[in-house]
Amino acid sequence: MKLNLLCAGAAQGLVTETMPAFVDATGAAVEGTFGAVGAMQKKLTAGEPCDVVILTATMVDRLEKDGWVLPTGAPLGRVRTGVAVRAGEALPDIHDGPSLRSTLIAATGILFPDPQQATAGIHFVVVLKRLSIYAEVAPRLRTFPSGAMAMRALAQGQERGLIGCTQITEINFTPGVVLIRPLPADFELVTVYSAAVSATAREPELARRFIELLAGPASRDVRAAAGFDV
Repeated sequence: MKLNLLCAGAAQGLVTETMPAFVDATGAAVEGTFGAVGAMQKKLTAGEPCDVVILTATMVDRLEKDGWVLPTGAPLGRVRTGVAVRAGEALPDIHDGPSLRSTLIAATGILFPDPQQATAGIHFVVVLKRLSIYAEVAPRLRTFPSGAMAMRALAQGQERGLIGCTQITEINFTPGVVLIRPLPADFELVTVYSAAVSATAREPELARRFIELLAGPASRDVRAAAGFDV
């Protein structure tokens, strides 16, 4: 038996932490593909084998309406978008719009996920435009297919003064980076993530068991530690 997952990058750490207990309990193999929400949605609708989708609740609702997932959506919790620096560097002030603006202007490089398909990436571009600094910082913007990849690049960066923005769960699960704090209240993004059984699932009952583990009380502490608001 094998369970195929299409999963938003924001939930990758949670899935990785939860997977061993599921494998031990069921003997099933689990294979996950992780990335931006839009990219995972395209893989599903293109026919990639999938038993479980883990995406934003908004996307899961849309896919259910269009017949791509069964009415089995289970919320994992809310995730905020945050700002990070490499471990060991000073934590800059980003408590409000003006301080966030100054910090981003001073950054030597700004790393974040796909501004076309990733939830945090799409939002962060809006933030830059609302701060009226998009054109100014554009030469220093560095985008990646997922927030996890952006954070790994931040951790491995050699320059001082780099800064990154993505979902807090992706920051928390990346060694070598430190969360400064969520985006200021006026610019925050809070996203609910949800898991559901794919309409084309080859192992629908196994998929339901995995979702029960992922969204149920057994994983509550793991979700909270990862940065999910449960």
